[in-house]
Amino acid sequence: MDIPAWQYGVSMIGYIVLLLIVVSIMRKHYKFAHWFWIASLLTFPLWLMGGVEGWFRWAKILSVILPTIFVGFIRIANYEKRKGPFWNGLQKDWVLWFVYGVLFLNIMEATIKDFTMGNTFNALTGLLLCITIPFAPKYWKISTESHGDLIAYTTIGWNFLYTTWNAAFVYAESPKFFASSLCILLAAELYPIIKRRPELYIIARVYTLAAHLLLRACFVSLFPTIMDASSWYNADVMNYWGIINFIMIVPFVFWHMWQLHTGKAEISFRRGRIEVN
Repeated sequence: MDIPAWQYGVSMIGYIVLLLIVVSIMRKHYKFAHWFWIASLLTFPLWLMGGVEGWFRWAKILSVILPTIFVGFIRIANYEKRKGPFWNGLQKDWVLWFVYGVLFLNIMEATIKDFTMGNTFNALTGLLLCITIPFAPKYWKISTESHGDLIAYTTIGWNFLYTTWNAAFVYAESPKFFASSLCILLAAELYPIIKRRPELYIIARVYTLAAHLLLRACFVSLFPTIMDASSWYNADVMNYWGIINFIMIVPFVFWHMWQLHTGKAEISFRRGRIEVN
């Protein structure tokens, strides 16, 4: 599809701004976010009419929306300190391990796909990203001080490496949707930078990805119509991109392990910052 450059600029910048607004609303209005994502399941007739086909695509959508709904439950349980067997269970450490596991499996799924596509260096980058996810529950928590935020003490470096690795994966796996996927990655990257709080990266990523997949499910032709990036794909670019990602992550892995080994991670991961609004 022949799309003028100005259309990419306008549509992508507009989409990034929209996603930043979505993250801000979902983060600060945790009850609204909770009920919104439960209600989003009622849009499944649009998924059918829009042309979502095959078990893999349905599984992909549900594997993002259902954990997002779960995050809503644990935010309410912990922030409001609700009582009762159900709510008490959601205030245990296992919920943080669950969210950690969802992130781990999400990265591994794409890593395996990268290997099958022959993108070896980008796949190795994904594997090292899994290894360097800060451990739960030590570096994960649900805040009781500001909106019930899901906090994960990832570093600026990890956030950036995840963004460039995932962008390279989408570039190879779904060129048509690369531009729109780049928007959700940049929005998740920009939000914690704007807030000067890298630990908000995961919650931003949760809501940008869920919003994007919901839009894709309801309006299948939307993104290919306004920002089809199929013509951007170049095999050489993909190969070099994967190599660059791997070169960048190797020293980061050594730094990460050194922080853990020396006990400096308590400061370098958390940055000694106090939670603020």
